[in-house]
Amino acid sequence: MKRGKKYSESVKLIKKTKAYEPAEAIELVKKTAKAKFDESVEAHIKLGVDSRHADQQVRGAVVLPHGTGKKVRVLVFAKGDKAKEAENAGAEFVGAEELVTKIQNENWFDYDVIVATPDMMGVVGRLGKILGPKGLMPNPKAGTVTMDVAKAIADIKAGKIEYRLDKTNIIHCPIGKVSFDEAKLKDNFKTLLEAIIKAKPAAAKGQYLKSVTIASTMGPGLKINTTKVLD
Repeated sequence: MKRGKKYSESVKLIKKTKAYEPAEAIELVKKTAKAKFDESVEAHIKLGVDSRHADQQVRGAVVLPHGTGKKVRVLVFAKGDKAKEAENAGAEFVGAEELVTKIQNENWFDYDVIVATPDMMGVVGRLGKILGPKGLMPNPKAGTVTMDVAKAIADIKAGKIEYRLDKTNIIHCPIGKVSFDEAKLKDNFKTLLEAIIKAKPAAAKGQYLKSVTIASTMGPGLKINTTKVLD
């Protein structure tokens, strides 16, 4: 794969064989981000579990102390008073069956997170094959299936992110923007790692944190020393 000149220049600043301490890695991520837009900074965490087994799943949600720097659009499936509560809390889209039809017929994805009240999950369940592969299906573990829709929306807007394993046992999560100062990125990174370590399944054996890499959207990845991730 051919890379651009800016990417090639960024790669020269990184030692491929080195496992960096978080503070140094974050400093380098900011230096190597050369795009003309405010790139996201992402963490990629490979775990020593097998996502094919139900007792080794790692999934949850955490509120990053400094948010992600991204405006998050929230869709809420609710009726009656809960629909009004969602609107008052700042949800961009609120509805019920009509939203299911819109998603099915129009392939509509102008939202980032979906929240649903428990009584609406029978309706939302019809969208499982559409929302599931995109990681958009509401889930009680992530706090997105709840009667307290106002709190769920407030948390999401404040920087709550969901983490979950992909098929290769890696978690991919944003930890902020390149424009964030290093202290805020480090706080967010540490908060995410603490949540993932706390979520370690009892069935997980051997080394849990296999590898941790951070990178900007368009920049090269930097390996983090897994023994120093919480320093």
